[in-house]
Amino acid sequence: MPYTNEEGGLLNNFAKEPKVYQAEPPTTTQRRTYIILGLAAALLVGGVIFVAFSVSNVG
Repeated sequence: MPYTNEEGGLLNNFAKEPKVYQAEPPTTTQRRTYIILGLAAALLVGGVIFVAFSVSNVG
């Protein structure tokens, strides 16, 4: 752990910094998976909203 001594004998403990790396763009397979998961999430949210409106007394 990296410690530093300040005036008066106080110790400061600094967290280890994570290793920095360049992010890579998603592959075509990953992009397709993101689109499919996004559509599934949108359908799920739409279905939940539809069920909520259909069982409520509004309308």
